[in-house]
Amino acid sequence: MRFRLTPRETSFYDMFAASADNIVTGSKLLMELLGADSSARAEIAERMRAAEHAGDDATHAIFHQLNSSFITPFDREDIYSLASSLDDIMDFMEEAVDLVVLYQIEELPKGVEQQIEVLARAAELTAEAMPNLRTMTNLTEYWIEVNRLENQADQIHRKLLAHLFNGKYDAIEVLKLKQIVDVLEEAADAFEHVANTVETIAVKES
Repeated sequence: MRFRLTPRETSFYDMFAASADNIVTGSKLLMELLGADSSARAEIAERMRAAEHAGDDATHAIFHQLNSSFITPFDREDIYSLASSLDDIMDFMEEAVDLVVLYQIEELPKGVEQQIEVLARAAELTAEAMPNLRTMTNLTEYWIEVNRLENQADQIHRKLLAHLFNGKYDAIEVLKLKQIVDVLEEAADAFEHVANTVETIAVKES
């Protein structure tokens, strides 16, 4: 850890932790969506939309703090990248839920539950990791595991695509379902972007 002679703005740590906790809320709503019938999904989508708005507010608070702080805990571009990637995760999860409702999907294809389980685990790991930015400790296992989860998500995504194109679904249904599973894959990628940014920060601070 580099020795610093200047004080650091510490509120960023709390804001990153709050943003990550909100992502856990989003992942739980995704899990709830799996077990809900079509009549209950609109209400889940409303709660997800509220969570996404809360995520936007958290991101804007970080950017405002960044623009008004002379001293930051680590490089400004890394703060911006970390906040943006956390925001992307919520955006993708909210989009997936919204698409399920808008497209009036009766039944999600087998394998989507595995996608969402991976996202839920990545959300938990991310929320656990954010407070450790204060000390830059116990982070290596986090980014290794999130990268492993992203690889797992890639495999699940490929299997889902193969399933969608096996002739069971009509062309319009394929387009709808593919867009949903693609957005969930983008959420997994965004978790990896967060982990990679944390690794970059930790390397710079070591």
